[in-house]
Amino acid sequence: MSGGSFKDLKVYQLAYRLATQIFQVTKSFPVEERYALTGQIRRSSRSVCANLAEAYRKRRYEKHFIAKVTDADGEASETSVWLDFALDEDYITRGQHAEFSAGYREVGKMLGSMQANPERFLPKDRQVSEIELAYEAVED
Repeated sequence: MSGGSFKDLKVYQLAYRLATQIFQVTKSFPVEERYALTGQIRRSSRSVCANLAEAYRKRRYEKHFIAKVTDADGEASETSVWLDFALDEDYITRGQHAEFSAGYREVGKMLGSMQANPERFLPKDRQVSEIELAYEAVED
């Protein structure tokens, strides 16, 4: 996966679809949840996608790539917690919760695979060593 775009990643496409579905569902949440649950779940679900975009751009640097993928995984887990709260408050149905939860489990599996096998995503023509990374930081 040395070319293309982060938008070509199946995990990005799934996370993006889930985030847009969450946005639509949260439109019906009570107004008093606007800055609490609604804002939090929208932010964390979108952040999965944003962190994947950052990871993709940093894939020349294996450790940076893994760190951003790990951040995306953390945001996906956070979203799952907010979904539990939404279910417990009867803001979403059990069916919606099950569908979203299955989607985020799949996202988590894909992100875990990316973390375990970063070489599949690093550019083949340029894998930067830690020494080169330190040198580049000094030059900036």
